[in-house]
Amino acid sequence: MSFINHTRDGQRQPAATPSLLAACIAMALMPTVTFAAPTEETVIVDGSASTDATVDEKQDYSVKITSAGTKMQMVQRDIPQSVTIVSEQRMEDQQLQTLGDVMDNTMGISKNSADSERASYYSRGFEIDNYMIDGIPTYFESRWNMGDAQSDTALYERVEVVRGATGLMTGTGNPSAAINMVRKHATSREFTGNVSAEYGSWNKQRYVMDMQSPLTADGNVRSRIVAGYQDSDSWLDRYNQKKTFFSGIVDADLGDSTSLSAGYEYQRIDTNDQTWGGLPRWNTDGSLNHYDRAHSTAPEWAYNDKEFNKFYATLKQRFAQNWQATLNATHTQAKFDSKAMYLDAYVDKSTGMLVGPYASYGPGYDYVGGTGWNSGTRKVDAVDLFADGGYELFGRQHTAMIGGSYSRQTNRYINTWANVYPDEFGSFYDYEDGRFPETNWGQQLVAQDDKTYMKSLYAATRLTLADPLHLILGARYTNWRVDTMSYEMEKNHTTPYAGLVYDIDDNWSAYASYTSIFQPQNYRDSSGRYLTPVTGNNYEAGLKSDWMNSRLTTTLSIFRIEQDNVGQSTGRVIAGSTDIAYEEVDGTVSRGVEFELNGALTDNWQMTFGATRYIADDSDGNAVNPYLPRTSIKLFTRYRLPAMPALTVGGGVNWQNRVYSDVVTPYGTWRAEQGSYALVDLFTRYEVTKNFSLQGNINNLFDKAYDTNVQGSLVYGEPRSVSVTASYQF
Repeated sequence: MSFINHTRDGQRQPAATPSLLAACIAMALMPTVTFAAPTEETVIVDGSASTDATVDEKQDYSVKITSAGTKMQMVQRDIPQSVTIVSEQRMEDQQLQTLGDVMDNTMGISKNSADSERASYYSRGFEIDNYMIDGIPTYFESRWNMGDAQSDTALYERVEVVRGATGLMTGTGNPSAAINMVRKHATSREFTGNVSAEYGSWNKQRYVMDMQSPLTADGNVRSRIVAGYQDSDSWLDRYNQKKTFFSGIVDADLGDSTSLSAGYEYQRIDTNDQTWGGLPRWNTDGSLNHYDRAHSTAPEWAYNDKEFNKFYATLKQRFAQNWQATLNATHTQAKFDSKAMYLDAYVDKSTGMLVGPYASYGPGYDYVGGTGWNSGTRKVDAVDLFADGGYELFGRQHTAMIGGSYSRQTNRYINTWANVYPDEFGSFYDYEDGRFPETNWGQQLVAQDDKTYMKSLYAATRLTLADPLHLILGARYTNWRVDTMSYEMEKNHTTPYAGLVYDIDDNWSAYASYTSIFQPQNYRDSSGRYLTPVTGNNYEAGLKSDWMNSRLTTTLSIFRIEQDNVGQSTGRVIAGSTDIAYEEVDGTVSRGVEFELNGALTDNWQMTFGATRYIADDSDGNAVNPYLPRTSIKLFTRYRLPAMPALTVGGGVNWQNRVYSDVVTPYGTWRAEQGSYALVDLFTRYEVTKNFSLQGNINNLFDKAYDTNVQGSLVYGEPRSVSVTASYQF
């Protein structure tokens, strides 16, 4: 096997061929080590290997070119920020079938589960609230979680994660991360497709069809349909979820320089007997409760139904030889309807009776939970127009990007609820099979009705200052306005962006970047007003490398995040609401280091490995969000046996360190914690024929029991599960 490296001017040259394993060890442990390559600029033409190379690259865990971070097409090595791309092949190998599955297995991202339906994801110590599809952002509130993390990945080609503030891309600079899902498109000029059927633990059945076909004889107009259905129970008693999804898209080449894509996406997720919150963690004497992981507080009448409808179009026009204008437009609508019961109480060990945490507030506060009927609609209308291309200045080639965007997001939620009191519920020890009478529901009233408007103008350029030195400068002006039932708020902010990349040699680069932070918040203070936006600075520096023509990439980064006005819980309820009041805290700092290796070690061996360590505290030295792991390691690899090419084997491990949360109770301050733990997965695939394959996956091989919500009630993670998938390509 030979390596082919690329030079910065786009030419390709042969590189030395040391042991790949030795090369990877050197990259991880000795970043200054480089491998010699011939100095002459030799163009290599190897027609015999081109077909195999194309096939191999489609099976890679890495993706060569992306616009993540800057909206300019680059290899990852040229982007002065930490970027992780989860490819379609990796999602298939690991059975990462939801966006949440992808986040669980992405370096530097951690999860906090409120219950069976709602999971929040964090990076570098802060919550991720920016989920994009083809670069169009949607912001969501954790208290009205619409199930974004349950989006099915069968509809997407890859998922891009940019850690740190991304104000240049999105108009807001949340310093956690931005998640971008890239849709599948109709790329084939021949009829082709794939169908698969999966059966797994807890009666899981999943069927997916993905077909492409030309609509004209010359293939200039093409279509693609992705459709699927899934029905699954759970390790939780009584729980069941049915999911239906569909995507239809038409891609058309309208001429030599014009292309148009238009499509429709639909997802529906119907859940029965879902939990709302977890299991009571504490007894009144401060001791901890322990449960069978199947135990559920969900009543038998609980349900949670969600529906997503998305219309989108993209028009691209090439002009001036190497420039392209792109117009993206989308209309999305998400609806949900849910009835559920939550318990928020301590257990009297002698009687099993529940005691509410707010009983000391006075009469009427001795409730131990509640039932709620919640419904809502979230709509997003957005348009984004930008142009990018190259230009010559002072005898050197540079690239630039300029554009503007407008979005309007409407959130309207209605609900009604009823408190549950100790005598009404009875002994917790007697509660089984979800037998709690359904509430005689009153009329649903408007709980939230607001509109958020964002108008942005942005521009960036990548300047080649010298052959090895590149400077990225950019800025984004954002006008942000929110109209709520009680008040209006409008802010204007300009987000600067600067990045410097120095090419050490043909494989290694050093980089540094800076951007400011401007992040509107959906937390409210004790008077019910939304907190002012978070402001601050995001700094990052590191080393990057790529190998085998960018099929293998590495990143070693250090970062520092400084923030003011960060919302922190007061532990008290907003008057007339069940929501927790927050307060603004200044001087919050997060700093840390990350390392990632991703892609092809050889044509037969793929690996993704990531490790992160950070510290986050406020101006008084108090830990910020200590319920999130400060150290985590994530590894997954697969190997195709050369002696038996039809057989592929693999596996991985996710490890995180201890987490904790100090909980203020009427009986004192108690600490909930989860010790460090590792989850091990295995995978194998056997190609029975060229078109037909069988795949097996085992998740949580050693059936580790762990808590995913030390911040609140007890929510167990998924036990061991097994699945078998049959796939046929045509």
